[in-house]
Amino acid sequence: MTIRTAVYPGTFDPVTLGHMDIIGRAARIVDRLVIGVTTNPSKSPMFTIEERLAMVRREVEGMETEVHVVAFDSLLMDFAEREGADMIVRGLRAVADFEYEYQMAGMNQQLNDRIETVFLMADVSLQPIASRLVKEIAMYGGDIGKFVSGPVRADVAARVEVIGRKGS
Repeated sequence: MTIRTAVYPGTFDPVTLGHMDIIGRAARIVDRLVIGVTTNPSKSPMFTIEERLAMVRREVEGMETEVHVVAFDSLLMDFAEREGADMIVRGLRAVADFEYEYQMAGMNQQLNDRIETVFLMADVSLQPIASRLVKEIAMYGGDIGKFVSGPVRADVAARVEVIGRKGS
């Protein structure tokens, strides 16, 4: 029997309910899911890579599918190949995401045409959620409870206490 392995990459800064929805959907279609937590030079992370790894590991604990949470700092296709992935999972929130994701899928296919990119739509109620917006809301003292789990909400609140709220 062939084991289907997928990689779901992202910065997960912080991991949101939208991310968890895609993780849950991906876990239903593969035997092994590797969540690749990476850095993105164009983003300013609120949490260190170690903190994000711990946060995602806590959130996926107890899932039935074999889920691994690992850090990577390389080309996505190199990481996927090292993990033995058959597919890359990408979440789509809106039409605006599609153009960028479509271009990335095409580039990735040029790098390794043996690994498919699979797009999963987030639940309609979760589509507006973006980590960047969650951080912004938190930094201005807004309630992020509709967008993240209770433990992640506490993590973000603790970090905002350390770095200071804006607009106060």
